[in-house]
Amino acid sequence: MLLDAIAANLLTPAVLFFVLGVIAAVVKTDLKLPEPLYVTLTVYLLVAIGFKGGVSISEAGLAKVWLPALVAIALGTAIPLWSYPLLRLGRLPAVDAASIAAHYGSVSAVTFITAVNYLSQIKEPSESYAAAFLAVMESPAIIIGVLLGKLALQREGQRGSLAETIRAALHEALLGRSVFLLLGALLAGYLSGKRGYDATSGFFVTPFQGVLTLFLLEMGTVAGRRLGGLRKAGAFLLAFGLVMPLLHGFLGTGAGQLAGLSTGGCALLGTLAASASYIAAPAAMRLSLPEANPTLSLTAALAITFPFNVTLGIPLYLQMARWWMGHSV
Repeated sequence: MLLDAIAANLLTPAVLFFVLGVIAAVVKTDLKLPEPLYVTLTVYLLVAIGFKGGVSISEAGLAKVWLPALVAIALGTAIPLWSYPLLRLGRLPAVDAASIAAHYGSVSAVTFITAVNYLSQIKEPSESYAAAFLAVMESPAIIIGVLLGKLALQREGQRGSLAETIRAALHEALLGRSVFLLLGALLAGYLSGKRGYDATSGFFVTPFQGVLTLFLLEMGTVAGRRLGGLRKAGAFLLAFGLVMPLLHGFLGTGAGQLAGLSTGGCALLGTLAASASYIAAPAAMRLSLPEANPTLSLTAALAITFPFNVTLGIPLYLQMARWWMGHSV
């Protein structure tokens, strides 16, 4: 069953094109999407998933969403708090440990979208409002990571104004492009409801799979170019990037079961908990923790955890969800 699930995920067009992108980077082709197109695809995916999630919340009602959303926020807050001391055990500098912890507490929208796509392909039902979890999990870990990093810098004598730093971190975490687009599209979908969905389905629904496939082709080339950073990251960070997603996925699927989600919904929450941000978190760390080494966090998130999740991790999280729900795996 598990091997069948992994094979089903690996043979989806999105994952196959991701692998193609990795190969293109490894063999040093000149394949690369133009930056404006990459940004456009990112905006499209964020708006589409946010809008559809908002419509789903409108149809389901807030009464069904608030508890699992609260659980999602708790996960996003807790993950950096235990990731930070673990990273310090690996003898990483405090500011780098804080930055990496923020990346792993925050979430990857593309990993989530790939999981939604996978569940749809295998006809595993899930809560259509799960995009709300994506929206609320993006920011808490970034704020926690910045605070941990700044406190560490203050202990080391690099003072600066903690109040100013906190304000900057809050602004970037709550009003950064990805969070703003997700929340804005979520609100638009909620307010317009099914009428708005029907009016825009030709743009937000029909082309979605093709856009995701093209985006993952580019992400494959980006991940492939980061593979060289594995040598600098070291064995500890490699192990962290593979083991922590499994731990977080297990906890996330269990938390979903406690929050009353379906098996598919548990798998999506587990996927979010297991993912690592490579868009919102790097931007926030560059602004608020410029002392952190971005090579370490981006290599871990983009060259280790992201490929693992989109190829092997997502089917594993579904099996974890089935185990929590008492189904045969």
